[in-house]
Amino acid sequence: MKVVLQRVSSAQVQIDGAVVGQIKTGVLLLLGVAPGDDEAKADWLVEKILALRIFPNPKPKKDDPISSTSMQLGLEESKGDALVVSQFTLFADVAKGRRPSFSGAAEPVLANELYEYFVAQLASRVNVQTGRFGADMQVTSTNDGPITLILER
Repeated sequence: MKVVLQRVSSAQVQIDGAVVGQIKTGVLLLLGVAPGDDEAKADWLVEKILALRIFPNPKPKKDDPISSTSMQLGLEESKGDALVVSQFTLFADVAKGRRPSFSGAAEPVLANELYEYFVAQLASRVNVQTGRFGADMQVTSTNDGPITLILER
């Protein structure tokens, strides 16, 4: 599994002009699933995403310059939201030719099952919005920082 994580001040997903998922402060997560991925990998990614200290402390400790930096709290601690978008193109192979090959992505049934599992695990701890698996989506975000991380398991 692979996740591109962006800390955002806002993000939304539209399908056919209608907003289907929208958050304010939090993370935009582009999630790709590969063959052989499983729930254990999804669990690891969820825990890592929740714990990464990438949010500012809104109440820095007095006379402590470190606590006022922009990367002190995790998603759960900061009460941020998550917008999860399925993204099979994270496993594109562009080594040959001009057209990407997506043979590195899981087949749709497995990918959707793990996407839904990932979303459910994350939603048990923070507010989660989503796109729609397999849909043609327009994703808009305002990257905060900018902070963009790639997590892979």
